[in-house]
Amino acid sequence: MQHDKENIMVILSSPSGVGKTTLTKKIQQKYKNFKISVSHTTRTPRSNEVDGVDYHFVSKEKFKELISNGKFYEYAKIFENYYGTLKSIVDETIRENDILFDIDWQGTKQLSKFKNLNLIKIYLITDKEELKSRLIKRNQNTDEEVKKRFDSFDEDIKHWNDYDYIIINQNLENCFRQIENIIEVNKTKNFSFQKTQ
Repeated sequence: MQHDKENIMVILSSPSGVGKTTLTKKIQQKYKNFKISVSHTTRTPRSNEVDGVDYHFVSKEKFKELISNGKFYEYAKIFENYYGTLKSIVDETIRENDILFDIDWQGTKQLSKFKNLNLIKIYLITDKEELKSRLIKRNQNTDEEVKKRFDSFDEDIKHWNDYDYIIINQNLENCFRQIENIIEVNKTKNFSFQKTQ
């Protein structure tokens, strides 16, 4: 699939609870050309989630069938559930829009193998104790789930060197401004590259 080289794909990854979903939504609100890549997942929807908007919710059987047929750019099993990015959705979206991926390091490694994808990889990090406090405060997970997510922090941060940019999210607005700068620099670079072709 040949993509429009003026459009970019921004990956935001982080340990669970660092704020990547909030930041992803802020980027989409500011930059109307950005579309969030809606992943397929086998997990149960939360009460405020809408199928096709937050995720495409599918059964494990359906997900495994999509894997077998090579339909994903990337997929991973995280906390007993599968998550994946469908090739057809990305290939369609990138023709007209920039894309935001809210995925983990496993998905980033797989996407990076596709050299035709114009990826900008950003890794968000915060202090470990601050992370635990955020996970408890957001009240979306059981105590066991909070412990699992907190325990996975050390494994997650081993993969920071797979990314182009590392941002410490101690303040949401400062973090957002840094991401804005990265997007604007890369969009300008792409536009200049197109003009010299």
